[in-house]
Amino acid sequence: MSQDCANHNPEQTAHSIGAVVPRAPVAAIWLIAVSLAVIAVCLVFRLDDGGRSQALAQPALGSGARGVFAFTGQLTKDSYGVFMVDIDVGSLWCYRFQTGSEKALKLVAVRDWRYDRYLPEFSTEPPIEAIKAMVEQHRSTARQQSP
Repeated sequence: MSQDCANHNPEQTAHSIGAVVPRAPVAAIWLIAVSLAVIAVCLVFRLDDGGRSQALAQPALGSGARGVFAFTGQLTKDSYGVFMVDIDVGSLWCYRFQTGSEKALKLVAVRDWRYDRYLPEFSTEPPIEAIKAMVEQHRSTARQQSP
């Protein structure tokens, strides 16, 4: 490589042929830096509104969940559905997604549970008495083993 190529300065070459070499816009860079610093200070110290605007949660209407909830689940081996629960009314219902040539959402079942909770037992396995006996046995064993 020749000595001329090693000492080549593109800025000197551009000036020697009369071309304009763009300089870095120093003023614009400083303006952007100062603007970003001002924005950062405003965000940190909340100078825009004195910190009065805050995100607030909805007030709770009481204890427990309220309203209508929906969730999906499998109904049979090949079918799925959406289950909906209305806590305020005390009912649940289920729709099946019907696929194939006739796509539709079909109502499968509806149930009002307001009075179900007053039954001590209905078609359950194991029976409540068996569960009660297991719990009492576990508690007595735990009391005997405690020092």
